[in-house]
Amino acid sequence: MRSPAELDDVRWSELTHAYGPADDVPELIRALYGDDEEAASEAVHEFHGNIYHQRTIYEASAPAVPFLAHAALHAPGNREDLLMLLAVLADHDTAAVGSPRWYGSDIAAICAELRAVLPELLPCLGDPERGVRRAALRTVASVADLLPEETRALAVGRVEALYAGDPVPAVRADALVVLNLFGPVLEPLDSPLAEVRLAAAQLAAERNGPPYAPELVTVFAEDGADPDPGEDEFPWPDTSTRKERLTGLLTREPDAALTVAARWIAAGDTGSRGSWLAGGVAERWRDREREVLDLLLAALAHQGRPASLLRTIGYWVERLPEPDAALRDALHERARADGETAEPALLALVRSRDPRALDLVLDRPGARLLAAAARHFPEAADRLIPVIRRELAAGATGNDGIALVQALTPFGTAARAAQPELIDCLGTRRAAIVAARRLGANGVRTPEITDLLLDATRGSDFSLRASAAVAHHRLTGDPDTALRTYETLLSSQGQTHWYLSGLEPMGPAAAPLLPLIEPLLEAGHDWTRTAAAEAHHWITGSPDRAVPVLAAVAGPTPVGLSALRALVATGRSPKDLHPALHAYIASPERLITDTPLSGQDHADDELRTLSRVLLAMG
Repeated sequence: MRSPAELDDVRWSELTHAYGPADDVPELIRALYGDDEEAASEAVHEFHGNIYHQRTIYEASAPAVPFLAHAALHAPGNREDLLMLLAVLADHDTAAVGSPRWYGSDIAAICAELRAVLPELLPCLGDPERGVRRAALRTVASVADLLPEETRALAVGRVEALYAGDPVPAVRADALVVLNLFGPVLEPLDSPLAEVRLAAAQLAAERNGPPYAPELVTVFAEDGADPDPGEDEFPWPDTSTRKERLTGLLTREPDAALTVAARWIAAGDTGSRGSWLAGGVAERWRDREREVLDLLLAALAHQGRPASLLRTIGYWVERLPEPDAALRDALHERARADGETAEPALLALVRSRDPRALDLVLDRPGARLLAAAARHFPEAADRLIPVIRRELAAGATGNDGIALVQALTPFGTAARAAQPELIDCLGTRRAAIVAARRLGANGVRTPEITDLLLDATRGSDFSLRASAAVAHHRLTGDPDTALRTYETLLSSQGQTHWYLSGLEPMGPAAAPLLPLIEPLLEAGHDWTRTAAAEAHHWITGSPDRAVPVLAAVAGPTPVGLSALRALVATGRSPKDLHPALHAYIASPERLITDTPLSGQDHADDELRTLSRVLLAMG
């Protein structure tokens, strides 16, 4: 260990951390020993931002370790936080230790420093504070695979003592986890302590993988609903807490996860753990939405502030062809009430396509609610469009303005009624990009509109310039402005694929742009190649150049999904893609798990749909 008196022996200014030279480290170390508790706590916070920034370490991180270890023992406070900082700093992939990249790396240097000071830190395992003992166990765990025999024996002896006799069951459970890192395997599923049984079951599940043995599922269900009432739940060296690790384990086996979630919810859904687990099943596994929503409905009764749970319900209920009446009734009851949960309940009710939702939306309209109502009740244009117009006229900006303009899309020609508001949006640059597109799609040409569109093509916002130029062409039939605008945009170094995606309405009129588009078919970025292939097909009407590019990118990624969508538009289904398409359809697990924006189809659902369409093409 190194005391503050030795800080000047290190050339901190020649070392770097997340924000450049590390010459602020000595001042932060000294603050840990001062009388100012707030300054000391702030110093710990600063260390989590400079020498350990978003799970990244730096060359100044290892030299700080012996000073942080000394502070953990001798500074007047923040002991558990400092021990946890040491633990996460030393987090490493045990499989990487023997690789050539390990030697000389920053993480190897950190682990070497911590391994050297660990014998002096072991007394922290006997600290009177449970939080310090738990943090110290994680510090030991972070370098358990690297300890020399003598230190290993000392650590094992200390940890065994905690496992055998600590008065706090959560500490005993943590000690069991650490002992299993040293071996031999310990799986005391018959322990009289629920926390220890739960830790043992989790260790067995991690070791053996799914499907999980029934006795493990039973332990998870009975002992995991509220495993520890304490508030000192620290992450393990892989930066996940025990609760997070258990949720991750269970979602690997959906039947077990739903069984456990049901028990946790029935036990009161403490900390929303059961509903969170159920939602994780729907996000990871296909076709489990109805089972998950049944559990989430049961969990509502246990939630004092259920806004988050209602948002989850609203997301998944949209995926059901026919949501259950009991769920819709529960949403309707909450949507009619006052308070912070009324809006998410009403949004979920709209997404369930319950006709009772429409009157409620019109009584208290909001941008998101109106956009959802337009999506699910396009037949109500005569009732919704006047309200959307009123909200736009009131000056909606930002995401609200965008949502309101986009809400007009399902109404087709009826959306022309909102021309005055769209013109104002374009003129005042409120939701101007989507307003320009909507004006072009409406097909109503006036001198005022064309002048505004022309003016927008000369601005500094490239996305608005592109949208306005294409809208101008749609209204006037004159491609010159759009061609000049796109020649500038496609010659720039920006995100050209964003601009290419707006070219579809021009069709063959964009042919003069082909010399700029064709080189992009071989661009280095998948998004650029995909957008260029799509645009090439729109312009030429021939899929010959587009299909090979799109087939090479197609797959279960956001850009791959865009490529599949474009392939469907070409009418071609490459045979060599068929085995992958069959696999995309057959997978029980979601292949794209990113949650999309509200009001969009789930990307994985679209992946299956597009795969089926392409296979049906033969």
